[in-house]
Amino acid sequence: MFIIWIGTRKKPDHSPFPTANCQSDGAAIIAKGLRSDRSDGVKHRAWHRRNGWPFGKMAALYVPHTNLGAALSNLVDHTLTIPANLAGARLDQALSNLLPDYSRTRIKEWIEGGKVRVDGRLLKPKDKLLGGEKVAIHAELAAEVPMAPERIKVNVVHKDRDIFVINKPPGLVVHPGAGNAAGTLQNALLNLDPKLEKLPRAGIVHRLDKDTSGLMVVARTLAAHTALTQMIEAHDVERHYEAVCFGVMTAGGTVDAKIDRHPSDRVRMAVRNSGREAITHYRVIARYRGLTHVRVKLETGRTHQIRVHMAHIKYPIVGDNVYGGRLLLPKGATPELVTMLREFPRQALHAAQLDLEHPVSGKPISCTAELPNDMQQLLKVLAKDLKAVDTRVTRRRDR
Repeated sequence: MFIIWIGTRKKPDHSPFPTANCQSDGAAIIAKGLRSDRSDGVKHRAWHRRNGWPFGKMAALYVPHTNLGAALSNLVDHTLTIPANLAGARLDQALSNLLPDYSRTRIKEWIEGGKVRVDGRLLKPKDKLLGGEKVAIHAELAAEVPMAPERIKVNVVHKDRDIFVINKPPGLVVHPGAGNAAGTLQNALLNLDPKLEKLPRAGIVHRLDKDTSGLMVVARTLAAHTALTQMIEAHDVERHYEAVCFGVMTAGGTVDAKIDRHPSDRVRMAVRNSGREAITHYRVIARYRGLTHVRVKLETGRTHQIRVHMAHIKYPIVGDNVYGGRLLLPKGATPELVTMLREFPRQALHAAQLDLEHPVSGKPISCTAELPNDMQQLLKVLAKDLKAVDTRVTRRRDR
């Protein structure tokens, strides 16, 4: 139980409360363990007796009133009862339904971290409920690492008060990590809309690999962020990609193979029975000599999913140095194509279309982004190689 009292005078030197940057006039006391329903009672007991500690075992923090929001904004304290209509639901699903301001991923982390008790017991996220249980949540929102806005050009495909849809260029890291403290899409978004600093990861709700280009949806409000996170978890956001793969496919198909961390190389992902469900649909757009241009639709969104699945069925993506394996050059390829395939700077993968219902209004949104220049050039060179071979064949026939 937290009881808050706002003071109007500077903290006196003999106050029993621990000092924490008490430079400004006015202060807040956050006292844990007090039992009172009257703020004036707290004021009298916790402050008016200035010459001694007024009660036995109290934990209190004295902070300037200007820091009150920061001190409280990351505290999460909920007590609720599971309604009968959620009987049979998983714990994480039920809490996500009852606490829509928090994503299911965050709620799952709290459960796994021991921050959630059900009738005084610790449960797992997947445990089923009977209805009527008392749930207590005492958690703390992880503090966001301060991020600086940077003037990085962002191609905005769609914009309204709740969301952005942006077309990420290849080579741009989505958010900071090891070796990428700045120069990321997150820095660019903060420059585009400074209010995004109030949202987790500046509103980013899904990601693309650094060297994958294409469309991403970004939340601009907490309500949109929560809704989009839930939509992505429920696979309600359709994502269509284009890729150029080694090998000539006879037809499209579906890859249904679980994905998990590689057993020995923790940077890579791999198809493993111990992994999470992963489903990828693909169809042929065009066939070339030794390569295929495909359209890919994700049903799930695992890390490196398309790259792992295409390599798994022996059609690795051009330029993928992690999953691509040995370079496969078509027999008799033109010098231009050989150079293009050897030097292609990234995986030839582009998020070309994004379809979703608006997270607030519910209206359908469909955005498209044409292939970037490097992939367009690759397809032109492939077409020229195919034409050159057809010309040679025709000449032989005419002799």
